[in-house]
Amino acid sequence: MCVCVYVCIWRGWGIGWGRVRDKCEFASTPAFFLVRGWTPQQRMSLQDFLLSLGPSTLMGSVALLLLLCLVSRSFGRATRREPPGPRALPLLGNLLQLDLSRPHQTLYQLSKKYGPVFKVHFGPRKVVVLAGHKTVKEALVGNAEQFGDRDISPIFYDINQGHGILFSNGETWKEMRRFALSTLRDFGMGKRMIEDKIAEECHYLIQKFEDHEGRAFDTSRLANYATSNIISSIVYGSRFDYDDPRFINMVNRVNEVIRLTGSAPIQLYNIFPGLANWIKNRQLLLKQVAMNLRDMTDLIQQLKDTLNPGVCRGFVDCFLLRKQKAVDSGVIDSLYNEKNLLYSLSNLFGAGTDTTATTLRWGLLLMAKYPGIQDQVQQELSMVVGNRRVCVEDRKNLPYVDAVIHEIQRLGNIVPMAVPHKTARDVEFRGYFIEKGTTVFPLLTSVLYDENEWETPHTFNPSHFLDKDGKFIKRDAFMPFSAGRRLCLGEGLAKMEIFLFFTSLLQQFRFTPPPGVGEDELDLTPVVGFTLSPSPHKLCAIPRQ
Repeated sequence: MCVCVYVCIWRGWGIGWGRVRDKCEFASTPAFFLVRGWTPQQRMSLQDFLLSLGPSTLMGSVALLLLLCLVSRSFGRATRREPPGPRALPLLGNLLQLDLSRPHQTLYQLSKKYGPVFKVHFGPRKVVVLAGHKTVKEALVGNAEQFGDRDISPIFYDINQGHGILFSNGETWKEMRRFALSTLRDFGMGKRMIEDKIAEECHYLIQKFEDHEGRAFDTSRLANYATSNIISSIVYGSRFDYDDPRFINMVNRVNEVIRLTGSAPIQLYNIFPGLANWIKNRQLLLKQVAMNLRDMTDLIQQLKDTLNPGVCRGFVDCFLLRKQKAVDSGVIDSLYNEKNLLYSLSNLFGAGTDTTATTLRWGLLLMAKYPGIQDQVQQELSMVVGNRRVCVEDRKNLPYVDAVIHEIQRLGNIVPMAVPHKTARDVEFRGYFIEKGTTVFPLLTSVLYDENEWETPHTFNPSHFLDKDGKFIKRDAFMPFSAGRRLCLGEGLAKMEIFLFFTSLLQQFRFTPPPGVGEDELDLTPVVGFTLSPSPHKLCAIPRQ
């Protein structure tokens, strides 16, 4: 019995919590792991045989197996060159070297020592980190299939159960992503239809800013409501009033979930999921998720009750009609089921709310901190647009504004480690062997701050996106939406939202620090969650007209 236990534990060691689960399974005997595929008779025979051995023979067998495993692993390492990295401790890995509250910073520093491809151990789990623009692009774009799977950490499995768009793999991911992209396009992503919805939301947002009459206020709440309403109008077919209690609670819960997901206790849980019952943040997070799923279920039911096959109001209607079509066709185990609808909706609402709103907040804060840059933005807007409504077509005639928006996204570094990937198969990459199923962090921080790509990577400098004649230039190392197969599916929508919200607000208001606070005192230190958002602050929105 001890031999079987040891072999299975050894096979799982250093690979991660899921590997033991994949390789072995529990038998009826407590603490007895058995290889999958064995019959009950084979299992009992092995157990009887081991119990018949004397203690010295059993211990000798264990020692021999240990030696064989060590020799086997040594030969494997000799023939397969793994990425370099800091020496890992048993069980703890490199935890003593990692700042779990700001892991992207630790990994960025380690990349300077170990190079663009290196490994670290988050506890027993090995992670390969990709650093620098060329390396990340080569992996995610040049080797898209090999690096294209999603790594689903314990907390994200708890939240999504393998369903939806963002934290799924295989056919579920392919079909849900394909359907979401098609539906988003049908409802105007990147087209005039959605531009009009954003322009309408700009009007409501400007009214709310005006209500503060130039007094200092926190922009986060209104920015979140505005961006949430855009995705809501696409998925549900209508927007919410900013005073709607259900809407307010849903948005607040999304923000809390994103904050908790990036917290050190949740990182610890992802490393050691056996600690689940002792991690308070996990219980809080799952409670927030459950309440939002309940509200979304109610909204879906309301749309079901009023569903008209001849009129698709939004994503939910389209999904429900596809689901009904599968039922009518006698399709068994269709991916168009209640769980995929609910979790896809949750993914779209969460992603569509946080990242765009956070980018907008960074933009307004940076304008208040750098008034000279704000002056140039407003001068160009006045010259090109005047007092009429800004439209997407204006972007090509607003090179400085476009450069500023791109620089906000670059310096903001909203998702510093991207959403983790996983290798879909064994891969040789840049001379290193990376095993199938290995967690991969494309370190977007190292791309957006790459010293080989950006003249002043740690400074807010719109000139990064301007040529010597002041014309806008694209930069290959601008990768805030990641790249490859897992490129953010809402990239086109997010770009349009950021441009229209930012320019509409700058057209109407001048943003300044609160009275008694200087520009230099505005803090650009981010608050770390799953995304990086500005520290709590207030700004004054002074009407320009």
